[in-house]
Amino acid sequence: MKRLETSNLRLVTSLGFSLVELLVATAVTLTVTAGVLSLIGPARAAFSAEPEVAIVQQRLRVMVEVLFDDLVMAGAGQLNSSFAPVLPFRRGAVNDAGAGVFKSDTITLYYVPSKPAQTTLAADLEEFGTVLKLNPDSSCPQTVSPCGFTAGMDVLVFDEAGSFGRFTVTAVRASPAELTVTPNAATATYRAGSRVVQAIDRTYFLKNDTTSNAQQLMSYDGSTNADLPVVDHVVGLTVEYFGDPQPPVLKTTDEIAPWTTYGPKPPAVGVQSTAYPAGENCVFQIDFDSGQQVPRLPVLGDGSNTLVRLLAGDLTDGPWCPDSTAANRWDADLLRIRRIAVTVRVEAAIDALRGPAGILFARPGTSRGGPGWVPDQEIRFQVSPRNLNRDR
Repeated sequence: MKRLETSNLRLVTSLGFSLVELLVATAVTLTVTAGVLSLIGPARAAFSAEPEVAIVQQRLRVMVEVLFDDLVMAGAGQLNSSFAPVLPFRRGAVNDAGAGVFKSDTITLYYVPSKPAQTTLAADLEEFGTVLKLNPDSSCPQTVSPCGFTAGMDVLVFDEAGSFGRFTVTAVRASPAELTVTPNAATATYRAGSRVVQAIDRTYFLKNDTTSNAQQLMSYDGSTNADLPVVDHVVGLTVEYFGDPQPPVLKTTDEIAPWTTYGPKPPAVGVQSTAYPAGENCVFQIDFDSGQQVPRLPVLGDGSNTLVRLLAGDLTDGPWCPDSTAANRWDADLLRIRRIAVTVRVEAAIDALRGPAGILFARPGTSRGGPGWVPDQEIRFQVSPRNLNRDR
């Protein structure tokens, strides 16, 4: 009987686990559990960062679309034949940068819409004048709104010498055809025959928002209106310009002569229209030996037709159009611009998703762990405005 009980005890013992086996099983379980738990933190961080990644990408997309739409239209309406429709500084009624300024994070653009209101001046517009008398020709029908102009519309007035000014229409009159405009825009005298055309004016620049301590892409329309934010948390905007290495050419051999490949045409030989000598302007001068009108601007680069990069010095040292005495003067080399490259960089809005300042972050955040970081995103794109490349 005792021998049977001992045998049964051995059988029961053989069906259980030894102490060593229990310790090994516990260690394996703890190791697997620790591995799973170690993945939860990074997974949670990555999951919380994913929505912000999408927002950063959306900011980039909005910036590219907004800038591209205006850049590709720059100079529409053949503005490049009279003045520079792309400026590397802010121009307008508020905080105008003035002549001789270059800012790599600012650009001003002018263009004419596809169906603009347009005509010419019937009488001189004197400096600080506020009434534009219009020529009621066939392209300017006499309706309740003369020539298609309406109150609130932005217009450009420019002449053949390279002088231009931006105005906002405050009132219209059909008979005689007149526009009353903002009183602070006429910083020059525009002679009868100067063109008057509806236009779009945009300045884009970076501004530091003191409330959020973050930079914003801003838009300004050249008037007395306030600047408007376009995109928040923009930490980089750089604009580069590439230009025609060849100077403008004066064409005098065809039936519509004279005209220029770009820029304002000079006055007739013996006629003085600006502070430049008779027969000359900012892009053409009289050759001493031949007495002919020749380009004032030099050839850039190696003399080929390959576009060259235009640096700040190229665009701020003159010659000045319409001349060096004009309040609204601009560098004649701005007429060379044929391609514009823009680099934009945006950041995550949440400080906890940004790490220390460096390659990944322009501005430091509060995060010290890599899995939850949302690095800055940057894109560079180039635009060749079709209206600035008609002769290329």
